[in-house]
Amino acid sequence: MKVLVIGATGGVGGRLVEMLVEAGHEVTGTWHSDGDDVELQRQGVTPRFADLTQMGADDFGDLVQFTDAVVFSAGAGGAGMDLATAIDGDAPIALVQAMEAQGVARLVLVSVFPEAGRDQEPSDGFEHYMAQKKRADVAVCASGLDWVLIRPGTLQDDDGDGRVNAGRCISYGDVARGNVARAIHGVLERPELSQEIIELTDGDTDVDAALDDLVR
Repeated sequence: MKVLVIGATGGVGGRLVEMLVEAGHEVTGTWHSDGDDVELQRQGVTPRFADLTQMGADDFGDLVQFTDAVVFSAGAGGAGMDLATAIDGDAPIALVQAMEAQGVARLVLVSVFPEAGRDQEPSDGFEHYMAQKKRADVAVCASGLDWVLIRPGTLQDDDGDGRVNAGRCISYGDVARGNVARAIHGVLERPELSQEIIELTDGDTDVDAALDDLVR
């Protein structure tokens, strides 16, 4: 499978591309910071430069051509409202438009739990971030694409043990970035998982078994 990973140098994307390459897929990954292209090449990934803050549907169209599936795991990471609007809202919406125009159907988008951050004092910046994520989710779900939304809990920067809790509606909790990457990989390997929203935390079930349980 030819897979494009947008956000290939992040905590989830970096782990994911290694899994995909090891599984024998042909992987292209986006980069933005100096030196990241070299690291992607070292991992066996074809690097493509992408400034998500400046890209419209035509730009994404050039990226998604000739791919079988796209993973969007990029995010502004609390870098401000303008970046949240551009990266968490505008970019996924432009990507959807590009995929529809190019006839590329399979999309896995990393989203966010609705309960995220509700144990903290509210802030304008975080509420704006949540609104942008929701705006992107709505566009994906309204599209004609073969989509899956993955909503991870609070991301922990470790590989995890491959055991998760995955469901259409589950209690909030933490999740290792490595377990999110495993779940995305598992979704890509299961074409029967389509037009699904999957909430994900660390848990007690092997990720493959958890995803198999979600197949209708």
